[in-house]
Amino acid sequence: MAVQSTEANINRMKLKKIEINGYKSIDSIGQSIEFGDVTVLLGANGAGKSNLVSFFKLLNYMTTGSLQVFIGQEGYADSLLHYGAKTTPVIRAKLIFEDEKLNTDTYDFTLAHAGGDTLIFTQENVCWRQVQHHPPKPFEINLGAGHSESKLPENAKLSQEEKKSKPCKILLNLLRSCRVYQFHDTSNLAKIRNFGYIGDHEYLRSDAGNLAAFLHVMRNKKEWEKYYERIVRHIRMIIPQFGDFILKPSPLNDNQIRLDWNESGSDYRFGPHQLSDGGLRFMAMATLLLQPPELIPGAILIDEPELGLHPVAISALAGMIHSASEYSQVIIATQSPRLVEAVHDPD
Repeated sequence: MAVQSTEANINRMKLKKIEINGYKSIDSIGQSIEFGDVTVLLGANGAGKSNLVSFFKLLNYMTTGSLQVFIGQEGYADSLLHYGAKTTPVIRAKLIFEDEKLNTDTYDFTLAHAGGDTLIFTQENVCWRQVQHHPPKPFEINLGAGHSESKLPENAKLSQEEKKSKPCKILLNLLRSCRVYQFHDTSNLAKIRNFGYIGDHEYLRSDAGNLAAFLHVMRNKKEWEKYYERIVRHIRMIIPQFGDFILKPSPLNDNQIRLDWNESGSDYRFGPHQLSDGGLRFMAMATLLLQPPELIPGAILIDEPELGLHPVAISALAGMIHSASEYSQVIIATQSPRLVEAVHDPD
């Protein structure tokens, strides 16, 4: 289910469509999915929602030169290929990005099973099409075959004189802006509940492990302070006793910071270990969806965002999703009828 928005930044390049063949539960015939500003992935357990989210994780690793790390962490190639390499020897994918003027950027690749139960590229292509060109002839780039890591990053670093540098750089940035978030781990050992490096604040990490550092820089930068205050207001709506965060470096190590907080009307200091799982997840979700527009990723993918949330919090989550969709595409995989009804018209 996809919803289109007519809000701010409508001319930005958006993920229009994705085609996948042979990845995990997606067979060689494949799936073709179109995306709007808000897209909800629905289905029963085992239908493949999480596998689609996993595919975007694969892309995140590819854009940082870590595809082989991802393959190893996932149980190697045989676990990624639909029913294994004997049944499905290759994974194929195509991603199409488009703006309101119908300019398009396309990235497609094929990964084939290779020795050592790994995957290598047998093709990797970039296509750039601008409608102002008459005729609008696509500019196509073949990045070769036989490599174990994507060639996009190295081609994006070529000198500006190289014709393929600009389209590769654009596609690389578009792919990197599609980020997967999963806030399931709120155990005592989770990074979000412990001290972290105060300088780790460039962007919110996929597990919100740097939430304290990210909020700290937001509160202390004048132009971002209003977004920090909006996040706090939303948290107070769901956790009425919440006053504010106490975001200060550790007195024992000024390079470390933790998600401490206080109650409304009290100066008593609480730690992140004194937050419920649902409360902590809502804090992470509010920060992700209400962060400054210049920081928000181009596409946000969230797996089961409703996990552990009270029904009232789910309604608030839907509102935050629509707020974020003014500046970013939001893709959620869910089994919650309440969240679906809150995000979309029940009809």
